[in-house]
Amino acid sequence: MSVQGILLFSGGLDSLLAARVLMDQGLDILCLHYVSPFFGSPGSKKRWKELYGIDVEIADAGREMVELVSGWPEHGFGKVMNPCVDCKITLLKLAKKRLEKEGAQFLATGEVVGQRPMSQRRDIMNRIRREAGVEDLLLRPLCAQHLDPTPFELSGLVDRSRLLGLHGRGRQDQLDLARQYGWEDIPSPGGGCLLTERENARHYWPLRQHRPHAGVEDYRLARTGRQLWLTEDDAACWMIVARNNRDNERLRQAATGEDLLVGLCDFPGPLALWRDGEHWTEAQKLKAAAQFLSYAPRARQASEQAPDQPIRVWMRNAVTGPGGILSVLASESRSDFSIPSWEDVKAEKHALASRMDVLHKEKLAAERKARQLAWEQTHGQAHSQAHDQAHGRTQDQAPAGDQEQDPAGAPAQTQSCTETAQS
Repeated sequence: MSVQGILLFSGGLDSLLAARVLMDQGLDILCLHYVSPFFGSPGSKKRWKELYGIDVEIADAGREMVELVSGWPEHGFGKVMNPCVDCKITLLKLAKKRLEKEGAQFLATGEVVGQRPMSQRRDIMNRIRREAGVEDLLLRPLCAQHLDPTPFELSGLVDRSRLLGLHGRGRQDQLDLARQYGWEDIPSPGGGCLLTERENARHYWPLRQHRPHAGVEDYRLARTGRQLWLTEDDAACWMIVARNNRDNERLRQAATGEDLLVGLCDFPGPLALWRDGEHWTEAQKLKAAAQFLSYAPRARQASEQAPDQPIRVWMRNAVTGPGGILSVLASESRSDFSIPSWEDVKAEKHALASRMDVLHKEKLAAERKARQLAWEQTHGQAHSQAHDQAHGRTQDQAPAGDQEQDPAGAPAQTQSCTETAQS
């Protein structure tokens, strides 16, 4: 049986219920679970099948989501760094391409009118549908009774009477329905987007500022270990210090030919990754090495016992091999490399939003002015032509009253504007 509908499946309670409501009608639904550095749980595919009887396909949206977060989303960020409206538009556009490939007839989501203040207001839901180009394709089965019937409801493909009429921010109806299905492990309402959390925003925001061309792996790396930045002289140095062995392995895997892996020569301790460290100055490397030591307990203890005794730090390029040894004293202040506070991020985000709002208003004003000018030119010319036609003349004819008669009654040759002006 061919796929009839494609559902955006986050893994939250609403998307699970939306899938079951449609599947209960005997519809063949493809559940697409998009993943990115900010959301997605590809490892849960087996669990969703075992617990809820739902087959899920994993799809990648990393590049598209990073482009949204790195730039300025058309509809802005939410309270933190969540571009919810633009995110939904983007995912629907991706799903629409899959729909065309599969020959499916409709798209579906687990949205509920009034549930989320940024992206699930009725006006915003209509805008999302319109801007994603899915006005005649999108079904919202959990709140369909509050919306106009879709073409596939009118055609009878989907039984509208078996769709739901959920509304608002309350979750009791969803919980009751989940219990009716016999689900003992009821998931949280949302899909778990990291961009809604302040601590993650502190890690992601410096990438926006200092690495505008950061890729998917950069944003994945921003979730690893201690995130530290040194900004000076129009340069930004990014250091990640592992917290545990898992982080150590993650840093080894993430290192590229431009990066330096860093460790202790004479003591056990964490690894650090200096992103693009091959291009750092010697002074920057010394500052980074000194602060790195402060996160290694054994090295810090040795430094306290012998404050004037330097400690050796090795550097290695993941591709070319050893990169040298630095001998430094531990930095107890940890003041060179740091990460912005949430208040700093919030202030910078608001300042950027204000600038973008001004630019947007200027753009709209310029577009209005251009449209007005085009209208005046078009309608002004049309008015002039209509006036000429009403007086029985063309562009090459002068009004009859302006013609002079010669003595024989024939009209005299009319002078050109240039000749008249010269005389």
